Amino acid sequence: MFPPLLLALAVSLHAGAHEARDMRTVGVHDLAGRGAYQPVIHRQGGRWIAYVGHHAGRATNSLTGAAEDNGTSILDVTDPRAPQLVAHVPGQPGGGAQMVRVCAGAELPRADRGRTYLLRSYGHSAHEVWDVTEPRRPARVAVVAQGLSDTHKSWWECDTGIAYLVSGVAGWRTSRMTQVFDLGDPARPRHIRDFGLAGQQPGAQGPVPTGLHGPISTGPRGNRIYFGYGTNSNGVLQVVDRARLLEGPPEPTEANLRAPQVGRFDLPAAYGAHTAFPITGLGGRDYVLVVNEALTRHCREEHQKVWLVDVTVESKPAVVSTWMPSGSEAFCARGRFGAHASNESFASVYYRKLVFVSWFNAGVRVLDIRDPSRPVEVAHFIPAGDALTNNVEVDERGYVYIVDRAGLGLHVLELAGRARAIAGLPPI
Repeated sequence: MFPPLLLALAVSLHAGAHEARDMRTVGVHDLAGRGAYQPVIHRQGGRWIAYVGHHAGRATNSLTGAAEDNGTSILDVTDPRAPQLVAHVPGQPGGGAQMVRVCAGAELPRADRGRTYLLRSYGHSAHEVWDVTEPRRPARVAVVAQGLSDTHKSWWECDTGIAYLVSGVAGWRTSRMTQVFDLGDPARPRHIRDFGLAGQQPGAQGPVPTGLHGPISTGPRGNRIYFGYGTNSNGVLQVVDRARLLEGPPEPTEANLRAPQVGRFDLPAAYGAHTAFPITGLGGRDYVLVVNEALTRHCREEHQKVWLVDVTVESKPAVVSTWMPSGSEAFCARGRFGAHASNESFASVYYRKLVFVSWFNAGVRVLDIRDPSRPVEVAHFIPAGDALTNNVEVDERGYVYIVDRAGLGLHVLELAGRARAIAGLPPI
């Protein structure tokens, strides 16, 4: 543990090499140089815990001295100035464990109320639930699904226990679709149905719609699930009636797959839909922030960006604006540039006001979306070095967490200036 003065000096020197506007470093952790995909921040009692999913690779666990396949890093970020690694759970050899979601047993309908649970992918072959009540001693509870050919960014409703798992299932015509499970009791997973776009199901004919990237559910109250399909091409935003999905006939016929759909927006062919983040009730209307994902280096594709889609009339989604940062020529020359993902937390401190979008070598960009027809960048942060900012998340305290695909670790950030004022955070 560094003395506070030395820690503050290290953070200050580190931050001095970054590119930033109205955003600054609070704390850093190297994550053992593991390429990181997804951070989720969860309040557990009086502590704040960060769960970070990793890409494939291998590194030494500093807590044990053992070399381990990249999996899930668990960090105590109660003091954001000094993130502490408390555990690393190895992933699948050669596959990592990119996806993480966390629910408290007190929220889940049939779980042990004193426990906390982690849902994660195990490489590309399985989804698992772990007991992380004591983050230093995680213990596997159940294998939810296995024998898969791919996995990605799933969603878990803590109030109902329903999980929408992004999976590659034998017989389906796409690499990724949805397995719906009831994890209200995490130790006893119950499969509800499989779901995807019509044409992806076993036995279908004709062209295969692009594969799923991830869903976000508004739960029983909002009764909508927003699915994003595609990466950097043939993107689809699908709006689904949650009750129809869960209560409808489970057989994956074309009619049964179409029945829950209440809206669909097909992006132009050169764009995907990595993230579909709902922003409902903004000025009396409902929107979805659709974020594409850039794949190529040096921009050998259309510039992947952000789209704000008005879904108030669900049968007629309409684009109200798009956005990408300025300076694309310089960023393209530096390598992989373009959008990747937005924050997915509905933390009230930022919801309907600011969104945070990762842009690979352009770091994280902060957009004021109070006027959806005219998103405005109010802050940004680009880590020093050959950064590839992968995913971003926020917590209710207002801290922002970014992780790096190229192994530059975790940065805990905070807003300053105008951006901080928009959020209503106290001055610093």
